[in-house]
Amino acid sequence: MKTITTTEDLARFCDAAKGEPYVTVDTEFLRERTYYSKLCLIQLALPGSEGEAVLVDPLAGNLSLEPLYDLFRHEATVKVFHAARQDLEIFFVDGDVFPVPLFDTQVAAMVCGFGDQVGYETLVRKIAKEGLDKTSRFTDWSRRPLSEAQKTYALADVTHLRVIYEFLAKELKRTGRQKWVEEELAILLDPETYTNRPEEAWERVKTRTTSGKFLAIVRELAKFREDYAQTRNIPRSRVYKDDALLELASTKPTTIEELGRSRLLLREGRKADIAEGILAAVQAGLNARPEDYPRPNTGREQLQVDSALADLLRVLLKSKSESAGVAQKLIASSSDLDALAAGERSVPALKGWRDEVFGQDAIRLCQGKIALSAKGGAVRVVNI
Repeated sequence: MKTITTTEDLARFCDAAKGEPYVTVDTEFLRERTYYSKLCLIQLALPGSEGEAVLVDPLAGNLSLEPLYDLFRHEATVKVFHAARQDLEIFFVDGDVFPVPLFDTQVAAMVCGFGDQVGYETLVRKIAKEGLDKTSRFTDWSRRPLSEAQKTYALADVTHLRVIYEFLAKELKRTGRQKWVEEELAILLDPETYTNRPEEAWERVKTRTTSGKFLAIVRELAKFREDYAQTRNIPRSRVYKDDALLELASTKPTTIEELGRSRLLLREGRKADIAEGILAAVQAGLNARPEDYPRPNTGREQLQVDSALADLLRVLLKSKSESAGVAQKLIASSSDLDALAAGERSVPALKGWRDEVFGQDAIRLCQGKIALSAKGGAVRVVNI
């Protein structure tokens, strides 16, 4: 098996790929010790059982990924991934590029009835009729040299993907659901999906407290942590964890001595630059004007849900899911159903292909224009 370590060899492979209808792509990376993923290996394969499959070593010092990014911009060749989100984030952060056209076999498999967030191993078994050796699954991909077992494991992630892609592409064409997949992929190809703004980081901190002053301090502490972690490329938990953040927002330390009394702040968070940042963040939160306090989105929590209607919507969803051969969770979440039963109409289930499959009848059910009846094991929609 070939490992590419030079820009020239990568360019030759990518030029060959531009003459093919598709290329399969996967990556191996580490993220335990960094904020951004560290790209350790790229796997690529051309169509056909005998199509060339290679490993690309981005850790080789004289290798530029620009030929690969040029291939990503080449719209005549489809770039095929499985569960592409983290891969796409790596390439977006590193090269400010998205692979287009994109095909994600996990998304396509969900649309084709293989269940919610179906794994690659499952598709290999069900579609390619092969098994996978998982012994190298949890490995340090940054260490060199790679063993033959590691290389074989990595290549399997793109060689079996060829069979899976061709099967799913054919199935989507047969069912006319290509546009369903395109709607889902639009999210993956949106830069906003991968943009973490420090000033919005507080929204990911879970707290039941709605006090404006408390949330103002949470906002400033989360903002400082996110900015510090991004700038130094370390995990945000290395700065301080959420439980310590919430403790600091509660105790409101304004001096190093008061900060030293924290029970949950680990040694890393007591270093001078972090300690000073914490104190400055707490002070900024205390100085915030009431009109500038963050306001949590409690809209759905305060909805008056008609529980009987919500139950009927769940029955309808199950029926529609089985009829369409699509996972229920892909069509609508439990919170979406509760929102519909409370009168909300700005939910994903009422947009695009979901509206066709489920949303239109869901609204008619809410309006009393249809009823549900059971015959044997089947649920039927009855016009009123």
